[in-house]
This record gives sequence, C-alpha cells and structure tokens, in this order.
Amino acid sequence: MNTQDFVKRIEDKTARVGVIGLGYVGIPLVLEFGRQGYHVLGFDVDPVKVKMINAGQSYIKHIGPERIAAMVSEGLFEATADYARLPEVDAVLICVPTPLDHHREPDMKYVVETGKAMAPHLRAGQLVVLESTTYPGTTEDLLRPILESGDGLLTSGDGLLTSGDGLQQPRKPLVAGRDFYLAFSPEREDPGNRHFNTSTIPKVVGGLTADCRTVACALYEKIIGKVVPVSSCKVAEMSKLLENIFRNVNIGLVNELKMLTDRMDIDIWEVIAAASTKPFGFMPFYPGPGLGGHCIPIDPFYLTWKAREYDFPTRLIEVSGEINTHVTEWVVDKLARALNDRKKAVNGSKVLVLGMAYKKDIDDLRESPSLKLLELLKDRGAEVSYNDPHIPRVPILSPMRHYDFHMESQALTPEYLASLDAVLVSTDHTSYDWEFICAHAPLVVDTRNACVNVKANRDRIVKA
Repeated sequence: MNTQDFVKRIEDKTARVGVIGLGYVGIPLVLEFGRQGYHVLGFDVDPVKVKMINAGQSYIKHIGPERIAAMVSEGLFEATADYARLPEVDAVLICVPTPLDHHREPDMKYVVETGKAMAPHLRAGQLVVLESTTYPGTTEDLLRPILESGDGLLTSGDGLLTSGDGLQQPRKPLVAGRDFYLAFSPEREDPGNRHFNTSTIPKVVGGLTADCRTVACALYEKIIGKVVPVSSCKVAEMSKLLENIFRNVNIGLVNELKMLTDRMDIDIWEVIAAASTKPFGFMPFYPGPGLGGHCIPIDPFYLTWKAREYDFPTRLIEVSGEINTHVTEWVVDKLARALNDRKKAVNGSKVLVLGMAYKKDIDDLRESPSLKLLELLKDRGAEVSYNDPHIPRVPILSPMRHYDFHMESQALTPEYLASLDAVLVSTDHTSYDWEFICAHAPLVVDTRNACVNVKANRDRIVKA
C-alpha cells in the first residue's frame, strides 16, 4: 500500500467514496462529501431507498431532497444494491444498524452480513471504516477476519493488476493493515439538532495501524472541521460507548428521582430548574417516558455484554438501563391511576399517544418509547391511536424490528380530542398547541413538562 499516494488522491479529490447504509448516518456523510466535490457511490439493501435516491428524492424528513437531487444530477452520487461495484471506490464507510436482540444482547448481523458481502469484492489499497456503534474489539476481532476471508484483488495504482492475457489475477485473501486500511470512527449524528451537524461535530478516528489512522483522518478532515485521532480502534469504539453511557446513567438518575418525587408530591421539573442555577458542578438532564434513538437505549448493553467476557459486573450501567426501561411501564401506571381517579379503567379507554418520534421535531422512530407505550396500552385493553405531524403512518418506509403496528396519524380536531379518554404526551413537538390540546382533551398525561405554561384547564393535566 502507498499511504502517501492515497492521501494525495484524497487531497486532489480523485479518491472515490463508498457509503454502505443510506440512513440517518450514511446520507449526511454522502452530502458532506458531495459538498466538497467527491464522487460517492452509496450501497443499500433496500431497493426502495436506492430507487428514491437515484430519482433525487429523500426519505428522511429533516434532509430535503434538493441536495440529493443536485448531487445525483451532477453525477456525484449514485445508489446501488450491487456489492460487485465495491472495487470502484477507494474508501468504504460502513453505516449499518447495530441493534439489540430480544435478549438485549448485541445483534451484529448487519455488520456481519455487510462484511461477508464486501469480502469477495474488496481490493488492495482500499480504506474500510466502520462507523456503527458497537463494543470494543468489533472492528479488529469481528469485522477484520470476515474481510480477510474473501479473495480480494491486488491492484496497482488506478486499476486491477492483470496478467499478460488481460485476465484479472486473484490473490490470496487480503490482510488488514498490509493490503488494505482498516479503521473505526463512531458516528455522532443527532438528527434535527440545529446547533451541530455532520461537518461541525468533531470526529474520533482510530486505526488498526498508524497508516490506517493517517488515511482515515485525511479523508474525514476534508468534510469535518475537527478530527480527533486516537491510538486504536478499541479506544474509538469505547469513546462512543462512554459518551452515551454517560447520558444513559444521568437520565436513569433523573428518571428514578422523578418516580420518587412523584410519591413525595414534589415537581421534579422545578427541582431541576432550581439545581440548574448552580454555575458549576451540575449539568441538567431531564426525565421522560423512556429512552429512544439509535444509541442511548442500546450502547450501555453493548458494554455490559462485553464486560462479562472479562468477568466484570457493570452494576451502575445495568441499573440505569433497567430504570430507563422500567420508567415506560411506570408512565402507563401513572396514566392508569389518572384514569382511575376519573372512575375509568385503562381497559376500553380511548388513549391517544401524542408524538411517535423518539424526540421532538424529527421523523425518527428508532427505539422510540412511544412504540413501547402503544404496546403496553394495547396489552391493557386500551383503544390506542397516535398523532405525529412528522410521521403520517407507521411503519414509515421499512418494517420496524420489534413492533407490528400499522397505524395512521389522527388529526387533532376538537371533536377527536373530546372523544378520547386521555392524551399521553410522549414527544413534545414544537408545532403542538398545548393550550388547544388541553382545552379539548379531558385528560392530558404529560411526560415532557410540555404543558407547564398552559394557564387554563390545569385540572386536566397530570405530570408523569
């Protein structure tokens, strides 16, 4: 491998980039590379996504179609499901899901399947970067052997090395660090964040070798303001887990305090506001109906699973995960008590879950607590419905991994709100008119402190 030559091709933008997994992480990367003038080939197993992209369309609400359409029309971006085209690119960024299975253990099938699909087409001199959040050791111990198991192709400079008769010469499986570059750089996407985006969020990069790190850093430096090199893939993998475990533990703490202060007849939101006036040594975290998103509900369990290999109990992490899982059931119990105070049972009651996305003002359903709330309410016999201005129906595009809901968002008319027994606030989208909702719904169970400024009908609002 010629590291200097690779870096030069990155500098002069003749290096081509491949992105595997065209979702909430992959598409923003594609757009940033396109903005800098790089040619990008996107890979996805979903034919609907491939078709939409090549037609210049977007399936992610906070990412408008204009930038995608511009890249496609300029010949800078194309999507495909054909891994045989992998040799066309110089760098391959893997952005596939890493969910938990039903036993809350790492489900690495998407990484494994991607690696197996890549292996026969991997060529010498390519850079492979895993971006999917995972446990320390995944890049080196899981992905690397899979990539090295295929019959890669030896290349020289700009093409395949051929024999005298023009036939491609297959060689023995390629070796990471010797024949191709391998690195890990955790994604840090925060969909809908108006203050930070892909280009402004610092990028941690760890390589299998120093040359692997050098090439990966050189690539990311072209689209991201600050790149943070670290000594190994494992350090980079662990850094992402720490970021999200930090949030998980603190959210678990405040969720536990919410359940305690509820018994003590103390408003946890007022407590947090008071504590936040301290100018040092305190960082506010806020309770809710449960954790959502692609990282925080999942990452702690990746580390606790890996820690068992070292016979090390991660008590604090596991307890916070349990609290954040249990709080969703607590919210449903709180709703049941509120209905009971009105001489109604959950069974047979009409309950609207307000907001399906895992956080405000986005259309991302991944691990949303709203899905669990719907399931728990259905199990108790409630007639459930939902409203979300960003999610007209569920599932949106592809089937959800753990739930089998087929529903459409209901319009928030005065008549419909009045016909309900309760509205359960799960996601506090800024477009909601809380005064209007509380004026027409007979009961509003608020998990987000969304109705704090509502003046009228306070007797209809119950905090949860």
